[in-house]
Amino acid sequence: MRHCATDAQVSVQIKICGVCRSADVDACVQAGVDAIGFNCWPGSPRYVRAHDAAWLVSNVPASILPVGVFVKASPEEVAETVRITRFRAIQLHGDEDPTSYAHLPVEIIQVIRPPPACVGRVLLDSHVAQFGGVGRTFDWGLVSLAKDRLGCDVLIGGGLTPDNVGAAIRATQPWGVDVASGVESSPRVKDSQKIRDFVAAVRSAEAELK
Repeated sequence: MRHCATDAQVSVQIKICGVCRSADVDACVQAGVDAIGFNCWPGSPRYVRAHDAAWLVSNVPASILPVGVFVKASPEEVAETVRITRFRAIQLHGDEDPTSYAHLPVEIIQVIRPPPACVGRVLLDSHVAQFGGVGRTFDWGLVSLAKDRLGCDVLIGGGLTPDNVGAAIRATQPWGVDVASGVESSPRVKDSQKIRDFVAAVRSAEAELK
């Protein structure tokens, strides 16, 4: 994913998360997404082991960013997983200190569940007890506040679908959007038509704002 703090944004970045199957990697590639997320937290229904993730990442073209998603994993564990998988970015979903992972050769995305204060590059997600893929939206009005305070990349997630992502973009004008359950037919199984519809909805809303 591109940094936008100093460069003009060309398009809203689209990340499909919780991908578990090679067919779904192919669907994401064909739909023209910008990043694909692979869940490395054993507590997730979309969990993939490091060696399985490595095989999936091997099918991701260089133009798309492979992202490893972690929850309270130690820097050593993340480093080993990055070594095996060749992730080019990591997404931290727990209460990790991002500086503990700064030595790794990857981009870092810190997930924030409003209302906590935001720091660094962040993905704003719904404030729920569990981690990720719960399909609930949050108050999009908080995005503007986060953008004003941070002055850097803000992605939004939480309950996005092909039906509401256009409204989310028009309301918040985010740097990027993140979706998992909103483009699935069942947990761990993405729906290729929903992925295409999601991407189309993003690009349509984006065109309206230009």
